Amino acid sequence: MLEGWFLWFILFWVVVLISLFAIGGFFMFRKFLKRMPKEDGKSDLDWEEHFVDRTRHLWGEKERMLLEDLVSPVPELFRDVARQKIAGKIGELAVKEKAGSITLDLIIRGYILATPKRDHKFLRKKMKDLQIDLQPYEDLFA
Repeated sequence: MLEGWFLWFILFWVVVLISLFAIGGFFMFRKFLKRMPKEDGKSDLDWEEHFVDRTRHLWGEKERMLLEDLVSPVPELFRDVARQKIAGKIGELAVKEKAGSITLDLIIRGYILATPKRDHKFLRKKMKDLQIDLQPYEDLFA
Protein backbone atom coordinates (compact mmCIF):
# COMPACT_ATOMS: atom_id res chain seq x y z
CA MET A 1 0.00 0.00 0.00
CA LEU A 2 1.06 3.59 -0.56
CA GLU A 3 2.26 5.48 2.48
CA GLY A 4 4.03 8.67 3.42
CA TRP A 5 5.29 11.23 0.94
CA PHE A 6 4.68 9.03 -2.12
CA LEU A 7 0.96 8.86 -1.34
CA TRP A 8 0.78 12.67 -1.15
CA PHE A 9 2.81 12.97 -4.36
CA ILE A 10 0.39 10.69 -6.24
CA LEU A 11 -2.67 12.48 -4.80
CA PHE A 12 -1.19 15.85 -5.77
CA TRP A 13 -0.68 14.73 -9.39
CA VAL A 14 -4.18 13.25 -9.55
CA VAL A 15 -5.65 16.61 -8.51
CA VAL A 16 -3.40 18.53 -10.92
CA LEU A 17 -4.23 16.29 -13.88
CA ILE A 18 -7.98 16.32 -13.22
CA SER A 19 -7.86 20.13 -12.92
CA LEU A 20 -5.92 20.53 -16.17
CA PHE A 21 -8.27 18.17 -18.02
CA ALA A 22 -11.28 20.07 -16.70
CA ILE A 23 -9.87 23.44 -17.77
CA GLY A 24 -8.91 22.15 -21.21
CA GLY A 25 -12.28 20.47 -21.63
CA PHE A 26 -14.08 23.69 -20.71
CA PHE A 27 -12.26 25.69 -23.41
CA MET A 28 -12.67 22.92 -25.99
CA PHE A 29 -16.41 22.76 -25.26
CA ARG A 30 -16.74 26.55 -25.67
CA LYS A 31 -14.99 26.33 -29.04
CA PHE A 32 -17.25 23.43 -30.00
CA LEU A 33 -20.35 25.50 -29.18
CA LYS A 34 -19.09 28.39 -31.32
CA ARG A 35 -18.55 25.97 -34.22
CA MET A 36 -22.11 24.57 -33.97
CA PRO A 37 -24.40 25.74 -36.80
CA LYS A 38 -27.26 28.05 -35.87
CA GLU A 39 -30.73 28.22 -37.47
CA ASP A 40 -29.27 29.80 -40.63
CA GLY A 41 -26.80 26.94 -41.13
CA LYS A 42 -23.68 28.93 -40.20
CA SER A 43 -21.87 29.05 -36.90
CA ASP A 44 -20.59 32.15 -35.11
CA LEU A 45 -17.07 31.43 -36.37
CA ASP A 46 -18.34 30.96 -39.93
CA TRP A 47 -19.98 34.39 -39.81
CA GLU A 48 -16.82 35.99 -38.44
CA GLU A 49 -14.79 34.48 -41.28
CA HIS A 50 -17.43 35.54 -43.80
CA PHE A 51 -17.37 39.18 -42.71
CA VAL A 52 -13.57 39.28 -42.53
CA ASP A 53 -13.25 37.82 -46.04
CA ARG A 54 -15.94 40.09 -47.45
CA THR A 55 -14.32 43.27 -46.09
CA ARG A 56 -10.64 42.35 -46.43
CA HIS A 57 -10.19 44.78 -49.36
CA LEU A 58 -11.61 47.69 -47.31
CA TRP A 59 -8.77 47.66 -44.78
CA GLY A 60 -5.91 50.13 -45.20
CA GLU A 61 -2.48 49.80 -43.63
CA LYS A 62 -3.26 52.48 -41.03
CA GLU A 63 -6.43 50.66 -39.94
CA ARG A 64 -4.61 47.32 -39.70
CA MET A 65 -1.95 48.88 -37.51
CA LEU A 66 -4.67 50.35 -35.27
CA LEU A 67 -6.31 46.91 -34.95
CA GLU A 68 -2.93 45.40 -34.03
CA ASP A 69 -2.46 48.14 -31.44
CA LEU A 70 -5.93 47.49 -29.99
CA VAL A 71 -5.32 43.76 -29.54
CA SER A 72 -1.81 44.24 -28.14
CA PRO A 73 -2.95 44.04 -24.45
CA VAL A 74 -4.45 40.59 -25.09
CA PRO A 75 -2.10 37.75 -24.11
CA GLU A 76 -0.33 36.41 -27.20
CA LEU A 77 -1.94 33.00 -26.84
CA PHE A 78 -5.41 34.52 -27.35
CA ARG A 79 -4.46 37.44 -29.61
CA ASP A 80 -5.38 35.72 -32.90
CA VAL A 81 -8.83 34.82 -31.58
CA ALA A 82 -9.40 38.38 -30.32
CA ARG A 83 -8.20 39.87 -33.63
CA GLN A 84 -10.54 37.60 -35.60
CA LYS A 85 -13.51 38.40 -33.38
CA ILE A 86 -12.94 42.16 -33.49
CA ALA A 87 -12.26 42.20 -37.24
CA GLY A 88 -15.40 40.11 -37.77
CA LYS A 89 -17.54 42.56 -35.83
CA ILE A 90 -15.99 45.52 -37.68
CA GLY A 91 -16.64 43.72 -40.97
CA GLU A 92 -20.24 43.03 -39.97
CA LEU A 93 -20.79 46.72 -39.24
CA ALA A 94 -19.13 47.70 -42.54
CA VAL A 95 -21.33 45.30 -44.54
CA LYS A 96 -24.52 46.44 -42.80
CA GLU A 97 -23.66 50.11 -43.44
CA LYS A 98 -22.31 49.43 -46.95
CA ALA A 99 -19.10 51.26 -46.08
CA GLY A 100 -16.59 52.06 -48.81
CA SER A 101 -13.66 51.63 -46.44
CA ILE A 102 -12.92 50.80 -42.83
CA THR A 103 -12.94 54.02 -40.82
CA LEU A 104 -11.84 54.92 -37.30
CA ASP A 105 -15.51 55.12 -36.28
CA LEU A 106 -16.18 51.56 -37.51
CA ILE A 107 -13.09 50.26 -35.75
CA ILE A 108 -14.03 51.85 -32.43
CA ARG A 109 -17.66 50.66 -32.58
CA GLY A 110 -16.63 47.15 -33.63
CA TYR A 111 -13.98 47.02 -30.90
CA ILE A 112 -16.52 48.04 -28.25
CA LEU A 113 -19.19 45.60 -29.47
CA ALA A 114 -16.75 42.67 -29.79
CA THR A 115 -15.19 43.18 -26.36
CA PRO A 116 -16.85 41.37 -23.43
CA LYS A 117 -18.38 43.65 -20.79
CA ARG A 118 -15.87 42.45 -18.19
CA ASP A 119 -13.02 43.90 -20.28
CA HIS A 120 -14.52 47.34 -20.88
CA LYS A 121 -12.28 48.81 -18.17
CA PHE A 122 -9.19 47.77 -20.16
CA LEU A 123 -10.82 48.96 -23.38
CA ARG A 124 -11.37 52.44 -21.91
CA LYS A 125 -7.79 52.54 -20.68
CA LYS A 126 -6.44 51.56 -24.11
CA MET A 127 -8.59 54.19 -25.83
CA LYS A 128 -7.39 56.80 -23.36
CA ASP A 129 -3.77 55.82 -24.13
CA LEU A 130 -4.52 56.29 -27.84
CA GLN A 131 -6.19 59.65 -27.07
CA ILE A 132 -9.52 58.57 -28.55
CA ASP A 133 -12.64 60.24 -27.12
CA LEU A 134 -15.24 57.65 -26.18
CA GLN A 135 -17.99 60.17 -25.37
CA PRO A 136 -19.87 59.57 -28.68
CA TYR A 137 -19.80 55.81 -28.04
CA GLU A 138 -21.09 55.69 -24.46
CA ASP A 139 -24.40 54.16 -25.57
CA LEU A 140 -22.53 51.09 -26.89
CA PHE A 141 -21.21 50.31 -23.41
CA ALA A 142 -24.73 49.73 -22.03
